[in-house]
Amino acid sequence: MRRAALLVGLAAVIAALGLLAVPPAGLRQWLFALTGEENALSQVRGLGQLASDLIRPPLDLQPEVPIAHNGVNPFGINTFLQHEVEPAKRERQAQLIAAAGFHWLRQEFPWADIEISAKGNFEDCRNGPCLSAWDKYDQIVGLAEAHGLEVLVRLSSPPDWSRADGAARGSFAPPDDFADFADYAAAVAERYRGRLRYYQVWNEPNGNDEWGYQPADPEAYTRLLCAAYQRLKSVDPDVVVVAAALTPATDLNLYNPNGLGGTNLNDFVFLQRMYNAGAGECFDVMSVQGYGLWSGPTDQRNRPLIVNYGRNQFIRDLMVKNGDAGKAIWIAEMNWNAVPPNSGIPPAFGQVSPEQQARYAPLAYQRAQAEWPWVGVNAFWFFKRASDAERNQAWYYFRMADPDFTLQPVYASLQAYTHQTPVMYPGYFQEDHWAVAWSGAWQDARQAGAVLGGVRLATAPDAAARFVFEGTDLILVTQQGPEAGTLSVRVDGGQAQALNLQAATASGPTYKSVAQGLANGRHSIEITSSAGQNAIDGFIVRRTPQRTGMLVVGLIVILGIVWWASGRRKTEGDS
Repeated sequence: MRRAALLVGLAAVIAALGLLAVPPAGLRQWLFALTGEENALSQVRGLGQLASDLIRPPLDLQPEVPIAHNGVNPFGINTFLQHEVEPAKRERQAQLIAAAGFHWLRQEFPWADIEISAKGNFEDCRNGPCLSAWDKYDQIVGLAEAHGLEVLVRLSSPPDWSRADGAARGSFAPPDDFADFADYAAAVAERYRGRLRYYQVWNEPNGNDEWGYQPADPEAYTRLLCAAYQRLKSVDPDVVVVAAALTPATDLNLYNPNGLGGTNLNDFVFLQRMYNAGAGECFDVMSVQGYGLWSGPTDQRNRPLIVNYGRNQFIRDLMVKNGDAGKAIWIAEMNWNAVPPNSGIPPAFGQVSPEQQARYAPLAYQRAQAEWPWVGVNAFWFFKRASDAERNQAWYYFRMADPDFTLQPVYASLQAYTHQTPVMYPGYFQEDHWAVAWSGAWQDARQAGAVLGGVRLATAPDAAARFVFEGTDLILVTQQGPEAGTLSVRVDGGQAQALNLQAATASGPTYKSVAQGLANGRHSIEITSSAGQNAIDGFIVRRTPQRTGMLVVGLIVILGIVWWASGRRKTEGDS
């Protein structure tokens, strides 16, 4: 304990000395970048908590391993298009979302709104003459396609007929027979095969009454997940199954205020029990919620009992420990709550101004891309509700637009951010990274020896790949073999270097350093196939830390230890 206290105290001394080195004008911004706090006292407290993090065991994040589905376009947004009665309003939403630069819609296809009255009945007879329950969702899928958007389909919300007790446990309680849910999932996948590929199985089964008013049950959720996974893959092996987003719960048995019993379960405990029950074989992508609540997106504190934007790192650590380092995390919901001050609405989700919300959201996307290479899609919560009936509830103020389409400031700030040049940040990414622009004759191929089973092959000369990366080093993952030839690589428009990939026998993957020791920052790269059939199998971007600052800190530490030791000797001599 004394050693731990000494470390924390020494870290505090170092931090205090560091503060003296920061110009006063930039001090508050520097502290915000560390703590996510804007109030001065909160920044000081946050700095002390950061120092105490030094005595915690480090998380095992393995940022430089091959990960599937991490290099996708990160810009997603949650929508409630199914609640819009007028198709024209769905159309306008899609137009605004696409214009803002979003690529993904996280959109629920509620089971209760598709297979409404009985198993196998896909008619909607609730409002006059019966219509196909699919009509609305056909239009949503068509809108996404027309505006260049991809849909992450959320499969949830069982109909009352799927439970013997109907709605007694709420509208989110699981069905009595998980095979019924799997059949519904398969029906959606069959209808949109070749048009929709990404399916999320449930939402927040570990809390918020989304498993009904009953104890969260990770073993039962795993059985439901695996049943849906098998049916979805049987319809289309290329389907990507996303596990339910886990709500960040910091307790083991929260009392349910509805008085019907029920508990929440800590997301870390829930996930570990999922793995223990065999869930690792039943999803392709993990999912989390990315709310900052009471601190901003730059909060670097890793505190398991505090909910902040960086909480996904604990989930990543658990995934690594359970052998799932090769799977990405997608953030299903991310935002800060702009509930108005003096509104009388309790700020249950934190409280920021619309201007802070507009500033925080781009910073959240930036941090996820720059620091967390295991994170893929990051979905803003949410675009709009169909009406203002819930304006007396705090969660309504996560919106980007009012029901009448009045846009909040966060729309413009994110529109400006999403239209910047895509960048590949440090990490290990596959050849399909969204920042890469391809020209010429390239062909995707499945190969047993390729990283994660796939490569992109240049089938004719002058096929090129161009992108911007941020860091100091870039490694190209490629292959050698008798059919390979030469790749020409040009960094920052400089002199081209030739990579000869021809070899008597095929081998892969092959790692070629194409940029090393650059100034830390953004760099452009152009890779051209000069001759032969050449493969691009991935990219590794690195940021070599600047040693000057580390040397200064090291010197401060040494001086501090010498000072402490000399003072102790003097005290002992006096005694």
